[in-house]
Amino acid sequence: MTAAPRMLAVVSAVLLIAGPPAAAQQVTVAFVGDVMLDEDVGREIAGGRDPLRAFASLLGAADLAVGNLECPVSTRGVAMHKPFTFRANPRVVPIVAAHLGAVTLANNHSGDYGRDALVQTMDLLRAAGVPFFGAGRDLAQAHAPLIVERGGLRIALLGYDEFKPRAFEAGPSWPGVAWSEDEQVVADIRTARAMGADVVIPVVHWGWEKEPEPCARQRDLARRLIDAGADAVVGGHPHITQGAEVYRGRPIVYSLGNFVFSGFDEGPCRTGWMLRLVLDRQGVARWDTVVARIDARGTPRPDTDAASPCGARGEDGVATCRAGRRQAPNEGAPIRPGPVP
Repeated sequence: MTAAPRMLAVVSAVLLIAGPPAAAQQVTVAFVGDVMLDEDVGREIAGGRDPLRAFASLLGAADLAVGNLECPVSTRGVAMHKPFTFRANPRVVPIVAAHLGAVTLANNHSGDYGRDALVQTMDLLRAAGVPFFGAGRDLAQAHAPLIVERGGLRIALLGYDEFKPRAFEAGPSWPGVAWSEDEQVVADIRTARAMGADVVIPVVHWGWEKEPEPCARQRDLARRLIDAGADAVVGGHPHITQGAEVYRGRPIVYSLGNFVFSGFDEGPCRTGWMLRLVLDRQGVARWDTVVARIDARGTPRPDTDAASPCGARGEDGVATCRAGRRQAPNEGAPIRPGPVP
């Protein structure tokens, strides 16, 4: 990245969400891609329907479910001058709270209606008990890790955007999202680890829309984040899935694709993944994905017959699973992105 990095002291801004005390054990964290609750999906919710209902049992079975909230939730602001702008009605917040235990706000739509709308989004989420990361009232808060404690594990979540407009970035005294500045992200990972996190997972909004494979920038950054201490890297933004690979024994899932999102024609943009990471004190013990098929109204449903990536500790490549059930392993030939040297 070209801009000079700004190093932050974020210890005072960290948010710790503790569950019931327990001995360390394996913990499952589920991640889903873009959750956009405006337009057709917003009208479905206004009509009393829950667009996440078909995934409720799968999300609820995880110890923590995390999604990318791809819109401000607000009654404030004026639409920014950009090709697509979204703003969901606050009535959607109970749907988010019912299914997701945390959300990232680090994306290229959180600022669609200006800073006041983003601040109201954060206030509404906080009031509903939904922790968020990747955005804040200033630069330090936006970069602070969200540390969630489950099953005796301290899991640090970090969120970053690197898709324009950069005007949505938080500043020293104004709200916004965390921008993906390489040196800063590396520093954030190390800070989270120094604060006692057992597992560190950055979630990055990156890449080019509708490209089936990750670009060189995504590959290079993902590996740098793992070299810095990340246990897994989870990506989104391209509106389609982009495959997965393993680097230094740790999974990289380049794009989960859409999850709840209307306005796309039949095709790759109406297929996403729910990623499940099974974690312990050594990081990711195993992981799999469940295919989501999205209908014309933007509502996802699990496709348990579809093949998608999975893996386990000690495997050098990516295998194929169907709804978590292992198929033939494909070591050394990750799905789409190609082998890692």
